[in-house]
Amino acid sequence: MALVNSLLKSISFLTAPIVEIYVGQGEKQTKMTAHQTLLLDSPFLSEFVDKLDSSSERRIDLPDEDVEAFGCFLQFGYTRDYTFSEPDTPASSEEPEGATDKSGEELLRHARIYTLAEKLGLPALKSLAHTKIHRVDSTPRGELSYARYVYTHTSREDTTIRRPVASYWAARGHLLRHDVQEAWESICLEVPEFTTDVLRILMDWKEKAGPEQAESTPRVRKRLRA
Repeated sequence: MALVNSLLKSISFLTAPIVEIYVGQGEKQTKMTAHQTLLLDSPFLSEFVDKLDSSSERRIDLPDEDVEAFGCFLQFGYTRDYTFSEPDTPASSEEPEGATDKSGEELLRHARIYTLAEKLGLPALKSLAHTKIHRVDSTPRGELSYARYVYTHTSREDTTIRRPVASYWAARGHLLRHDVQEAWESICLEVPEFTTDVLRILMDWKEKAGPEQAESTPRVRKRLRA
């Protein structure tokens, strides 16, 4: 019975109307197509589908969305996974698969999918993107670019993605910041929520270390006596 229901669901899915989706704008605008049933998995996209008139063009315009991230969403809708398609250029083959993400771009690509999944209301895609993020081996510069994106594109309440970022820099920042000194100072000044979270974690660790370690820190006056 379960097999029959699965087959019926698949038939219903694949015989649903096709919707044209125009993602991005200007020269980067890309036309994509998907079965309407797939789009209904997203509360955000369902509102667009509900407004479609069966007698007119079945088209949705999403000028503010990232083309690659949306393409990965559609891929996930059909396969429950996603992969990035690399351009057929010599530059794309310089670093083999699994190599260190020197620029942070791979982290950012997954992060864009994570934030898109949040907007579309798809927790399974969010979880997958977050899992893939933690498989990426990056550099201090790449990690800092990723940290800036996370803290400027997610809400304060989203500790699932923010907490690991702040913990990473709380644990390694005193060493790694020398490799990215200017960028480190910039993000600390321009993204106060990041700075606050890193400092909070450091203070929590200090507090958990116990009073013995705290007392071992030399006391100094705030200012010299006149």
